[in-house]
Order: sequence, then C-alpha cells, then structure tokens
Amino acid sequence: MKKLNVFVFRKYIVNICIACLLVLIGLAVYFGVTFGSGNKETSAGQGAIYQGDTSSHKISLMINVCWGTEYLADMLSTLEEKNAKVTFFVGGTWVADNEEMLVAMAEAGHEIGNHAYSHKDHDKLTRESSKKEISTTHSLVRSMLGIDMTLFAPPSGAYNSQTVEVASELGYKTIMWTRDTIDWRDQDVDLIYNRAIDGAKGGDLILMHPTECTRDALGRIIDTLQSQGFELVTVSDNLSGVEN
Repeated sequence: MKKLNVFVFRKYIVNICIACLLVLIGLAVYFGVTFGSGNKETSAGQGAIYQGDTSSHKISLMINVCWGTEYLADMLSTLEEKNAKVTFFVGGTWVADNEEMLVAMAEAGHEIGNHAYSHKDHDKLTRESSKKEISTTHSLVRSMLGIDMTLFAPPSGAYNSQTVEVASELGYKTIMWTRDTIDWRDQDVDLIYNRAIDGAKGGDLILMHPTECTRDALGRIIDTLQSQGFELVTVSDNLSGVEN
C-alpha cells in the first residue's frame, strides 16, 4: 500500500509539472515569445539590434511588406490620422510590382527599410547570395525613391554573424524586434492588439505585417500607446538616442 501511495504521489507531481509547462507554453504563444537555440541574448551578440532607446518614450512599429498591398492604403490613412510614423521594411519582389505604393509610403514621411529581394532565410545563404538579396532591393528602391536605405530586417528573422557582416559591408544595420504580433499566422484583431501593447516600454520595436486584422487593430494600438505617453516613431529615430 505504501509503495502504491508513493507511485500515486509521484504521478500527481508529474502531472502538475506537465500542466505548468503547458500553461507557460500557452502564455509564450499568446504574448509572441519564441523558444529555440537562437535566443535573444545569443543572437544580439552577433550584432543585430532588438530595441531602441530604452530611456525614451519612443516606440517603433515595424511593418514588413512582401504582400498585403490591399491593406496598405487604409493603414497609411490611419497613420496619418494618428500622426504616427513607422518603418516599412519592403521586399524587392514586392517593390518591383508596387512602385506607386512605395512612393506613397515615402511621401507620407515613413521610413523605408530593406527586407531583401525574396523571402529566403539568410542564415542558410552563402555570403554572395545574401549580398545579392540585399543589394538588389537596395538598387530597386534607390531607382524609385532616390534614397539609400540603412536598415535591414532579415526575412523570418533568420540570420547569423555572416548576415550581419554582409549587411554592414553594404551600409546596413541588422534590425530584429522586441515583440512580435505574429499577425501573419493569427488572424485575430484582439490578439494582435494585446501582443502589441501589453508591457509596452520605451525603445520597443514591434513587428507586424499588412494583414486585414492588423489594419483593423492599428488605430487602437496607436491610440493606446499614445495615451500611455509613447511617441510612435521610425526605427532610425528610435535608435538615435542609443547611438548619440
């Protein structure tokens, strides 16, 4: 009987541990936290930037654009109405087909960043392939806007030390994010909103994409952050306090 009680007790403890682990994983998914060997501390040591000026009240919305053109006009209208500036990281294949929208973004005073030509994982590319992905998009945007971009956001957040080196050689800082709305996967306005605003702090870089739900959540996200005293600025503006 005693052995049976010990077995039951151990099984009870194991079940509690499993339940706690599942809760933690659920919370991580909800708040956009990811697990893996490439954690923030290790990756940040390779030279990528995950946050801006933490001593400021500046927050940056980073909008990666490789698709979702149909939602961008509405998003630009919301940004203008709320007097908020963002950084659009544009993919080269998208740029090639959407010059008019690219010009509209720039003329509205938003920052344009490089999201490579095609959506490939740069931690799996050769040095030359990575360089070509970045430089091709740079040339395309320069031909349309007459500007030299300086910020590079690796597709899927996939990069390594070589990626950072190649970007730097081309005049770029490699930009990651502080928090991820995961809006490309989870089509839920409230979930996207909560991931963007929960625990917001100065220097945050918030990743999003032009999806229908992000378009619908954008105004509320900006209103909440501004009501908390934050200023919505471009990534370069956010980084300026760190670099000075």
